[in-house]
Amino acid sequence: MSVNTILDEIENLVVDGKRIPLTNRSLIDEMELVHLVDNLRQELPLEIQNAQQIMDSKDALLNDARTEAEQILANARETADQMTDESKIVRESKEKAELIMEQAAAQRKELIENSYQQARQLRVNASNYANQVFDHLILNVGNALAVLNQAREELQKMPVEPEMPEPEPQQPPQPMAPTQMVGE
Repeated sequence: MSVNTILDEIENLVVDGKRIPLTNRSLIDEMELVHLVDNLRQELPLEIQNAQQIMDSKDALLNDARTEAEQILANARETADQMTDESKIVRESKEKAELIMEQAAAQRKELIENSYQQARQLRVNASNYANQVFDHLILNVGNALAVLNQAREELQKMPVEPEMPEPEPQQPPQPMAPTQMVGE
């Protein structure tokens, strides 16, 4: 399960909780919330590990770029050294070697700059993603905790036994006046 899926389930648990009448509170299944938080604890290290793998691949990319640039420079130097051995072509060889060296240096610089730029972007993206995950997690867990605390407070305020209304005192029956019979 992904971090976002777990957070959505926590949010649904809170939203779908049984409402306490006449309050803005709801009851949620504590065991289900604990289970979802445990799942989240298991998934977050995987997300962080993925971000670390991105950072490691960035480092490998930089190392490859450096190695390639150094190989280009070594090849250019070797070519320049071979060209200098010939007397008539020495001047042309030096010019070509310098051009190759400049191109190699430019390619090396471009490769390194591109690699650093990609690495910075990967680092920023990984950092932003981790911050978004933590912000979303903090918000949802904070909201769930607030709902749980409110529900607990409401339950603590409720009386343990329902209050029975006192019976109204009954008035004694009024004696009836004797009735006279007709003809008496």
